[in-house]
Amino acid sequence: MVVRMGRTAAVAGASGYAGGELLRLLLAHPELSVGPVAGGSSAGRPVIELHPQLPQLEGTSFAETTPEVLAEADVVFLALPHGQSAALADALPPDLPVVDLGADHRLASATDWARFYDTPYAGEWPYGLPELFRDQLVGATRIAGPGCNATAMTLALGPLLAAGLVEPADLVTTTASGTSGAGRGLSANLLASEVMGSMSAYKVAAHRHTPEVRQSLGRLAGTEVTLSYTPTMVPMPRGILATCTARTTASEDALRAALQEQYADEPFVHVLPAGRWPVTAATVGSNACHLQVAVDADAGRAVVVAALDNLGKGAAGQALQCANLALGLDETAGLSASGVAP
Repeated sequence: MVVRMGRTAAVAGASGYAGGELLRLLLAHPELSVGPVAGGSSAGRPVIELHPQLPQLEGTSFAETTPEVLAEADVVFLALPHGQSAALADALPPDLPVVDLGADHRLASATDWARFYDTPYAGEWPYGLPELFRDQLVGATRIAGPGCNATAMTLALGPLLAAGLVEPADLVTTTASGTSGAGRGLSANLLASEVMGSMSAYKVAAHRHTPEVRQSLGRLAGTEVTLSYTPTMVPMPRGILATCTARTTASEDALRAALQEQYADEPFVHVLPAGRWPVTAATVGSNACHLQVAVDADAGRAVVVAALDNLGKGAAGQALQCANLALGLDETAGLSASGVAP
């Protein structure tokens, strides 16, 4: 049983992968402790049945997911399926900080929302990518956590677009993602027999992170961007490797300098030395994103590769980073830039 001291954090959707990762991070946070642990259909079950990696929570059971339960905490994380956060957030006190890990409040366009989701549009919240949009997160009471693939692509291309070093009209990206990005629900295409030894594309030309990436990159570029995005799934439990390209006439040195300038003081985003390329294994268990850039001179394109942990910087870690900013805490509290290897 965890003894609760100081400020507490509630996690809705705590039975899922991102929710479980949030609990793990909160257990090591110096100024936040685990508060209500809500698990929807898992209500009443011991937390360690689904998260045996968290023995500190022995004796804690999943609670019902209600506004009254969540409002007992000092900050609320909503790690719920897309479309389920908005109604719950509306029922919470307006001065209670809420970080939504789902898509409900990421998009400014109701038209884009209706194209990719089948629930009512809930409006836009500040976008929780601190390295590029920190000013709107400090002291915020509502924050929309970015998607995992969107985080990798935006961190990779955002500074180059902002500096005018790549053309916004022809962005092409591909991501290779681990299976935990699809959530914990049962699905035939996620069975070990289907995934192991195989790589597959999915939601080609129709992935719901596409409008989110276009929106954030367009804001950084100061103009609309055109994006072709192809996601793939690879047989690993967690991690994302994003390969992002754009037309450019700039040198590799200029592109590298723009990335280094943007992230020079950032604790979690690392531009690797020339010649060393990101690998997903180096970021597992961390809130880090590793970047590398090159120029394909024959094609006239910049190539930026990003690696991160989809449950870390791509979800729970980034959500906690945002909560730290919202609460006036050290932004790095409870988080690590060091991965777990091998």
